[in-house]
Amino acid sequence: MSELNIISAVLGPVGTNCYTVVNMANKDAVIIDPADSGEHIVAMIEEQGLIPRAILLTHAHFDHCMGVPKLKEAYPDIPVIIGEKDAAFLEDPELNLARPFINSGFTLKADRTVKDEEVLEFLQTKIQCIEIPGHTPGGICYYFPEEKLLFDGDTLFAGSVGRSDFPGGDADALLRGIEKKLFNLPEETLVFPGHDNATTIEREISTNMYF
Repeated sequence: MSELNIISAVLGPVGTNCYTVVNMANKDAVIIDPADSGEHIVAMIEEQGLIPRAILLTHAHFDHCMGVPKLKEAYPDIPVIIGEKDAAFLEDPELNLARPFINSGFTLKADRTVKDEEVLEFLQTKIQCIEIPGHTPGGICYYFPEEKLLFDGDTLFAGSVGRSDFPGGDADALLRGIEKKLFNLPEETLVFPGHDNATTIEREISTNMYF
């Protein structure tokens, strides 16, 4: 099992959680949802001597990915990875909500797409891709099974769930996906959502008002 460290930062106009997961043995890092302050993340990477290997996007909404261009400018070779059903949303400012929320034409193109149950290998560990539609059509939760860590974007929150009233949203699919896929993970799994506080699967099974 790799010794991983999680560096978190709350960035952007709606307080988006950005996570940098680091293998402490070799300083390899993956950035999950770099919000809208790529400069902040680049400065942190340089200060700590990290080696970025990938950018993992849980979904295509602007507040989770506007930091990508600055990261790609600094590290051109790192791939931007997103769920296959959300890739088109990245390229449309109406669907990624940049135009309606901040009057921006922001678009982005992923380097690689992933699908449900695909397994990535970074940081000398495995990362399982769990697709849960509902907040967006192809939201991906990234699960580290050896370490029991889940980065789930705007799917499941502490005491709540993601909104389903945006383009491509589906409340029933969101709740079904959480119950079927996330609530079957080990109860001690730590959940790192896209906004607000971390939680555990056990806590959400026991107390989340949507279930």
